[in-house]
Amino acid sequence: MKKAEIKELQTVDLVERIKTDVDKYNQMKMNHAITPLENPSQIKAARRDIARMKTELRQRELNK
Repeated sequence: MKKAEIKELQTVDLVERIKTDVDKYNQMKMNHAITPLENPSQIKAARRDIARMKTELRQRELNK
């Protein structure tokens, strides 16, 4: 997910998206521990997407 796409989301949608992505990320990590993923870089990409979303959320909190 690109930064421009994240900025377009409403704050409520952003919070919901963070929750779902964190759940998916945790599930991916657990599955990878049991049977390796075909593309383990997905874990890294998911972690970075979550960080981008949390950063945008924090920026919105500070700008209020």
